[in-house]
Amino acid sequence: MAVYTVHEPPLRAGAAAPDPERLVFVRDGFSFAALVLGPLWMLRHRMWLVLLGYGVAAALTLVVRLHASATTGTIVWALFGLLLGLEAATLRRFTLGRRGFRNVGIVVGDDRELAERRFFDAWLRKSAADLGSAARPTSASGSPALTPSLRMPQAPDVLGLFPEAGASP
Repeated sequence: MAVYTVHEPPLRAGAAAPDPERLVFVRDGFSFAALVLGPLWMLRHRMWLVLLGYGVAAALTLVVRLHASATTGTIVWALFGLLLGLEAATLRRFTLGRRGFRNVGIVVGDDRELAERRFFDAWLRKSAADLGSAARPTSASGSPALTPSLRMPQAPDVLGLFPEAGASP
């Protein structure tokens, strides 16, 4: 199962709610595409600042390769590529944050399509619940009046994993 973070873009001028088609799902984990095709992967995701850092690191690796053995330069380049593959999702989230995107959730799914379905199902349920809470009666203090079915259940006097006081494994 893959873990995805969901990022909401800034609202467009005159928009009251975010456009669901503009939400970005970023898969957490290793990125083989970033390992093998680093600069092209960065261009595809419009990661200009990261690409600039990549260029600086490539120049430093070239300097290491000129002043050290070719084997050392190759090892440094391979380790740098491995680091890029491991941190690709973090770099992408960083770039989205710099563009004004807001992290609105985490979802788990076998693939991106299932993760999107799960996220939007939960999002629609939350929207329906928010609309329902707006229609609830309010008390004199202005806070929502809780009906007996909406009150929080009383917590038992148990601390830990056992369901009853005095119970043992």
